[in-house]
Amino acid sequence: MAIKYWEFEDAPLREKLKSPNVRELAKIYFENETRAYRFAKALLEVKKKQPLRLKDCDPSLPIATWKRYLDYGVNVGMLKHEESAYSFTDRYSKPFKNIALYIRAWMEQNGGEDADVLFANAKTGRQSKRGGRSGMDSMQADAPSAQ
Repeated sequence: MAIKYWEFEDAPLREKLKSPNVRELAKIYFENETRAYRFAKALLEVKKKQPLRLKDCDPSLPIATWKRYLDYGVNVGMLKHEESAYSFTDRYSKPFKNIALYIRAWMEQNGGEDADVLFANAKTGRQSKRGGRSGMDSMQADAPSAQ
């Protein structure tokens, strides 16, 4: 996601709230213009025909594309998919607020933490080589040839 935190601080946010648009919303989730456009089309379609069924989608995009972007909206918490229809939901505003409070509390905490202890099952060593040249092959290729 391309959330630019400075755009959502108090003063810039107040300006954005005067004229919210779907472009700004879609650009949060996608930097790619085409993907942002398709996601915006899906959100606008849900807004226009809430609840939206796949068979009611505009034929300007394939059904598979509609489904992919509507399902993405469900995954990020903007939409819900119940009884074969998509509609808006509000699952993300309270969790985002709580996440911000949690992060602030963690930043202010002075206790020492050890990532190796907290993530005991994580792989901490370097990964073994999975392909490419072996050590001897690369040394022979780098050495000048005697002619």
